[in-house]
Amino acid sequence: MNFIAEIDIMPKPELLDPQGKTVTKNMKHLHLSGVADVRIGKHVTMKLQAATEAEARQMVETACQKLLANVIMESFAYELRQA
Repeated sequence: MNFIAEIDIMPKPELLDPQGKTVTKNMKHLHLSGVADVRIGKHVTMKLQAATEAEARQMVETACQKLLANVIMESFAYELRQA
């Protein structure tokens, strides 16, 4: 079966996000004064083949924990659907 995983990787809330802080600070230059905070992360789309949904979920978990995310500094969440 073919699956598509949509993965969001974000810095953990307790860690400083310098990119997000810079963007937040500069929103006023765009006359967007109501923006209180910005956090910047990564979005990954992964196409994969697996026999079952459980196997596909395990593949995505392994990829995130061992390659895509730095689990010390980042958290991840994903949605999996059949392609």
